[in-house]
Amino acid sequence: MKAGVVGIGLIGGSIVKDLRHVGSISKIYGTDLNPEHCKEALELGLVDEITSLTEMIKKTDLIIISIPVDAARNVVVEVLDQINDHQVVTDVGSTKSGICKAVSVHKNRGRFVAGHPIAGTENSGPTAAIENLFLNKTGIICNREETDDDALEMIEGLYQALGMNIKYMEADEHDKHIAYVSHLSHISSFALALTVLRIEESEENIFDMAGSGFSSTVRLAKSSPDMWKPIFQHNSEYLERALDGYIDQLHDFKTFIKHNKTEDIHQLMAKANDIRRILDGKVKD
Repeated sequence: MKAGVVGIGLIGGSIVKDLRHVGSISKIYGTDLNPEHCKEALELGLVDEITSLTEMIKKTDLIIISIPVDAARNVVVEVLDQINDHQVVTDVGSTKSGICKAVSVHKNRGRFVAGHPIAGTENSGPTAAIENLFLNKTGIICNREETDDDALEMIEGLYQALGMNIKYMEADEHDKHIAYVSHLSHISSFALALTVLRIEESEENIFDMAGSGFSSTVRLAKSSPDMWKPIFQHNSEYLERALDGYIDQLHDFKTFIKHNKTEDIHQLMAKANDIRRILDGKVKD
């Protein structure tokens, strides 16, 4: 089987890096609008050949679309327009409603698998690709009833080969929950970084006094704005709800601190500690 990846960054690059170990993949093609990314992907051995999107469609059995979600909506339609009945197309975007609507009445809708492998780092580009990025992570497949059985089976096999645990959801349900547990954390990290940059005038103090807590909390603020801008845009409804709840919590902390209500502060933190039970229970060897 021959595979192609559209967008050779952290996610796309990490997928094909691990696909090297899957015996059924004989050749990997790549395409990217950034010439430097194409050059790096070849040098790093992530892909065997750089080609145009049109040529990739002619040469591959599986096409993985790993580009920002706004661009992915258009590219997936372009790809579906050109594929045959045996090719399979999937994406990796962290919003799913928009792309599913874009292909909902397409004649080749059944050849598309709406996917979201939940993994990543704050880094981007081919050099950010790492092995085993998806090991023991969750891979979500949305609207599977709209996908042909053999196409679904291929992507399920791909996720299993990458070591992921598969979960099935409807696209709108996915977007709602991912806004709460992923997209909100990125906004809070961006906001924290902006706050510190605004009120702490000394860069030296930021560098010297930032402890591990600050570094881990602000890590996501290093993420690519080009990738996250369209995510926030296309999941704005659920993200707005999430922000309303988050701002309410910040207001409670501010009020209790202002009025020295230490017991109320303690209760808030104790209640927040329950997140440990949930997250520690998900840790896998």
